[in-house]
Formats: sequence, structure tokens, C-alpha cells
Amino acid sequence: MSLIQRFTPGVVDALRAGYGARQLKDDLFGGITAAVVALPLALALGVASGAGPMAGLYGAIATGFFAALFGGTPSQITGPTGPMTVVMAAVVATHATNLAEAFTIVMLGGAFQVLFGALQVGRYVTYTPASVISGFMSGVGIIIIAIEVLPFLGLPAADNGVLGAIGAVRNLAPTDIGWTACALASASLLMLLYWPRRLAAVLPSPLGVLVLGTLASLLVPAGVPVIGAVPSGLPSLVVPTLSVDLLTQTVQPAFILALLGSIDSLLTSLVADSITKTHHDSDKELVGQGIGNLVAGLFGAIPGAGATMRTLVNIRAGGRTPVSGMVHAVGLLVLALGLGEVVSRVPTAVLAAILVKVGWDIIDWRYLKRIRRLPREKVVVMLVTFGLTVFVDLITAVGVGIILAGFVNSRWLAEEQIKGLKQSANEEELDALTPEEKVLLGQVRGRVLLTMLHGSFSYASARDLARHDSQAAAERDVVIYDFSHAGYLDPSAALAIDDMIELSQKHDRRVLVSAVPPQARRALDGMGVLERVPAAQRFATRHEAIEAAVAYCREKAASQA
Repeated sequence: MSLIQRFTPGVVDALRAGYGARQLKDDLFGGITAAVVALPLALALGVASGAGPMAGLYGAIATGFFAALFGGTPSQITGPTGPMTVVMAAVVATHATNLAEAFTIVMLGGAFQVLFGALQVGRYVTYTPASVISGFMSGVGIIIIAIEVLPFLGLPAADNGVLGAIGAVRNLAPTDIGWTACALASASLLMLLYWPRRLAAVLPSPLGVLVLGTLASLLVPAGVPVIGAVPSGLPSLVVPTLSVDLLTQTVQPAFILALLGSIDSLLTSLVADSITKTHHDSDKELVGQGIGNLVAGLFGAIPGAGATMRTLVNIRAGGRTPVSGMVHAVGLLVLALGLGEVVSRVPTAVLAAILVKVGWDIIDWRYLKRIRRLPREKVVVMLVTFGLTVFVDLITAVGVGIILAGFVNSRWLAEEQIKGLKQSANEEELDALTPEEKVLLGQVRGRVLLTMLHGSFSYASARDLARHDSQAAAERDVVIYDFSHAGYLDPSAALAIDDMIELSQKHDRRVLVSAVPPQARRALDGMGVLERVPAAQRFATRHEAIEAAVAYCREKAASQA
């Protein structure tokens, strides 16, 4: 299958499957509803990124349209998200003097995502452990809340992220606070928390609060800080600025955006699957997300990813195909072309209240509520990931979290896999033997060690394999390695078996191998393990190997008599 066939637009797939007027109606309603929800969030996240409200809005338009057109999750709505905005804020702060460089990073991140999809690595992204995801998402939620504290109080946002916000808040005096803006933000947050459910079906709470908060600010004599003048009309194209010197400064943040956007999107895809009872194409989804972010960067907009809340809104409103995502983007575009003057009057305190609610919702409360019941090592992984996310950076947090989770998982794997190692020179201790095999081994009891490998073995159990074998093989004449019930062996396990065979041969023990299945044979042949054992000492069945072991023991006993 060619790449063109592999990544044909999802909307074409929907049309091929049969698309009628009823589904079009549902998609239109789903897309328009999602656009209404997305509007205030896009503006707020654009402001939080440092690139401006319209950068957030056009980010929702570009990523929403092209991720739907080329993506692999039919009902997914894409746009700016909290985690992506946190990374983008750092990028904008670093390249504040030349925003073209910042948007070049967005484009490069999109290119990385397309590459991820082309290499078909999408399925592996979803293997990220829950403890890492929980710590990361909770950390992002805290970051968003922390950096919005000052705007919530009617003050300009602090530099240097969470630490800068903490330092600025510590040095605040009561007279520094804009009490009018603070009251407006508090009222907005209360409305978000207690917005009537019946009303939410008609007017989503973020949009309602944005409208009411803006109207209320116009009635305040003293006034409150507002977004201010914003450009109107279509954005200008951004020419990528790449050079050898700049490449080292752009690859790392671009890779962070790509990795984070991929994880964020594919997790939302799994949520969409669980509700719609469908199965997304993860690699196709990454290509669509990458193209969306490439276009967003070209238009000077912030990057996006699959947005869980907006996707759920779309699904609940009837959206089931990529058409709904494209309608959502077109609806936002229509609004964007005439919103410049309106957006300029939006109070930053109201946007801060919306973002505080967004941050609160991102925190993984479900995991935190169960933290006392979870294994201690899983909790440690979550807390380390959380701390690194808040106080260091996102890529370090995810990288260290995955490594720690790998160590924890390896310990469990080792314990489970080593249970599949059955070794004994006493035939009565091995239940898997047939009566005939037990009779044969009973004739040379203590002189033949039978090592039976059940199940899969990997790097986690490799060290324990060699240790158990070296202890059990002492003072035996023959060692049989039986693979009748062996499954997958990774290179580390194959090398451990190679060490076991080599050690037995060094101590003049005869090594026999039996019943190697194709899957295990590939690993053993790949590492040259079976080459150590002469062909005459390799057998198709365990019974044949036991017969040969007994015959060898008799010959050796006769020669020593």
C-alpha cells in the first residue's frame, strides 16, 4: 500500500462508507456546537501562549480543518490545548524578538508528526503508562493555574513560568491588586462552576461567561485590563527561518510539540473510540495532526492537538465524521473575520477565569482520588513526573517518567516471567513431564537437569535466568534446555540463554536443546545461540532429548567403571 493510499483524507473514507442528509445534519450541528465551545478557549489559550488571541483562533481554524480532513479519528475536534499552549508559551518567550522563529518551530513540530505517522509509530505512543500521563497532565493543569493567577488579580502575567508567578505573587502588596478585575474574574469563575446544565445545552458556559464578563466590564467606571487592539482579516503567511545555527535551537522544542501533540491527540482518539464504538487509525491521525500544525505555523498561529472536551461536545451533538471537524473550523473562520473589534474589548481577567477552570479540569482528579490504593512505586512515578513538569520542563518530565515507569514495570515483568522457568533434576518436581519421561529420568536421577521455559522472556528476567541456571546446573552431567512451551524471547533473554549454555559447556556438562518453536528460534538464531550446540544435540521433542541424555549418562558411567 502506497503512502498516498495509506493517508487518503478521512472525509473521502466517510463518503465511501455512505453519507446521507441525516448525517450531514448531525455533522453540521456537531461542528457548529463545537465551534461555539472552541471560540473562548482558543482566544484564551492564544493570550496565554503570548502570541495573541487571534493566533489562538487561527490555530483552532488551521488545525481543526486539516486534522479533520487528513486525520484518522472521524469525530475528533482539534485545536489549541492546555499542554500545547504551555510549551508554545515557552517557545514564544524564547523567540520573542523574532516570532517567525517561533512559528518555524510549530511547522517543524508538524513535520515531525507527519514523520511519526509515515513511520507508523502512532500505535506506540498510546503505550505511555497511566502514571506518567497522570503526573504530566496534573502538572500542566497546575502550570496553567499558576501563570493565570496574576491576570486573575488584574495584573500583567509574570515571566519565567511557574517560578516567576510564585515570586511575583510573594512580592505582591494589597494595593497592587486590581480589585475590580479580581472581582470580575471571581464572578466569572463562579459562573463557570455553577452554570446551569439546561442552559449549557444551548449556550456553553465558557462562551456565556465570555459574553457576560465582557458586558459587565463595560459597565465598570474604572475599567479593567482588556486584550486591546488585535489585527483583523486573514493572517499573513510566515516564511520559515531555518539555518544551521538556528537548527539546534528549534529541533528540541519542535520535537516536544510533536511528541506532546501526538500523545494528547491519540489519548483523545481513544476517548472518542470508547464513546462512538469505532476504531481510529493512529498513524493517519498523526499525519493529519502534523499537516494541521504545519499550516498553523505558516499562518502564524499556535499549534493544536485533539481536544477532549470539544470532541465530546461534537459527539454528543451528533458529529460522527470528519465533516463535523471541518464545519467547526469554517464556523470559527467566519467568526474570526469579523471579531477583531469585539475581541479587543474582552477583559483579561475573564480569560484568566476560563483558563483557571481549564487548568482545574486538566488535573487528573480520578487518579489522585485513588492514590492511596495505588502501588507505592506507581505513585512515585506520578509524583516525579508531576514535579518535573511543573518545575523543570515537559520533555524531561515525560522522558524521566517513562524511564522510571519502565524500571517499575521491569521489576514486575521479571517476577512474572521467572515463574515460567521450571528447573529440576528430580522428575517428580516437574508436572509437565509424561509418565514415560519420568521413568527415563528416574533411571539417572540427579545427573540430568531439565530446564523448561514456559511463556515469554525479556530483558527484565534475563539476569534472573542466568542466576537461577548457574545455581541449579552444578554437579550435573547433562543439561537439557526445553523450549516446548516458550513464547517470545527478546535479544537480552537470548543472550542470557547463550551465557547459560556457555557456562554449562565450560564445566563439561553436555548441553541438549529440544523443541524450539519458530518464534523463539528467530531470537536464538539472530544472536547465534543455537550455533553453540552441535546439530546432533538438538532434538525436535523433549522425549527424544531425555532419551539421549539418559543414554549419555549410561555411557559415561560405563566408561568410568
